[in-house]
Amino acid sequence: MGIPGTDSGFNIRQVLTGCCLLLASTLATAEQVVYSFGVVPQYESRVLFSIWQPVLQELERRTGLKFRLVGSPKIPVFEQSFIAGEFDFAYTNPFHLYLAEGYQDYIPLIRDGSRMLQGIVVVKKDSPYKKLADLQNKTIAFPSVNALGASLAVRATFSDAGLTAYKPLYVQTHSSVYLHVATGLTDAGGGVLSTLQAQPTALQQDMRIIQTATGIPTHPVAAHPRVPVEHRERVQKAFLAMAKTAQGKKLLDRIPMYKPVRTDMRTYKVISAMGFEKYYIKPARKQGDR
Repeated sequence: MGIPGTDSGFNIRQVLTGCCLLLASTLATAEQVVYSFGVVPQYESRVLFSIWQPVLQELERRTGLKFRLVGSPKIPVFEQSFIAGEFDFAYTNPFHLYLAEGYQDYIPLIRDGSRMLQGIVVVKKDSPYKKLADLQNKTIAFPSVNALGASLAVRATFSDAGLTAYKPLYVQTHSSVYLHVATGLTDAGGGVLSTLQAQPTALQQDMRIIQTATGIPTHPVAAHPRVPVEHRERVQKAFLAMAKTAQGKKLLDRIPMYKPVRTDMRTYKVISAMGFEKYYIKPARKQGDR
């Protein structure tokens, strides 16, 4: 029996409509979470944002998720933020994954399967230096003390070759390394092949590679475990799908990620056997840390 003076059917419809609206609002709110996406600063900020902002916009279109690109002024700042678990997603060097394992346990999703991360030692094209032994007591630029391919792998190569007396200069980005070498501010520099190939043609042609380091699996896009599995899978599938279109591939090539493939932590276990820990220097704490 209905309540006197009311339309019980109308009341039921109102209740059901209200419940549906509440559920829809809850789901919409969940979908509108904005995920932070950190990117290791191999390039200066303007270039990094020009590469990654279009990629994230395409990911948003394909996944229905929202992302906020988070830049870091220096690689050590990125490293601290990554190890502290500040990013929901991150494009990171594999050694950062290794460092964060057991603390944040980031989950690798996607990497470039077409190549290995190849550390290189470069000198100016007309330089007299031909081999590592020629760099004894010389000044060598690195992007940062803990950059994986450009610093840790290169310094390990120096050690294996008996090169121990040199003056390191840390210049923040890969691009800055090549500019320091080209302008004669340093005698040589540590970089990686992919970032050298991303430089302007004139700068590339002014460089000469005198040594390569052991190859390492490439940088992954990784997710923090707090990101729901379903959202991780959306991102993973979106990267794979992007590579199948001309426009999507053009965006990924700039990272560079020429052939996205699924990946997981097993791929990066090889890093533990490379002995990079002896060359790693823990960054100073951020201002305000205790």
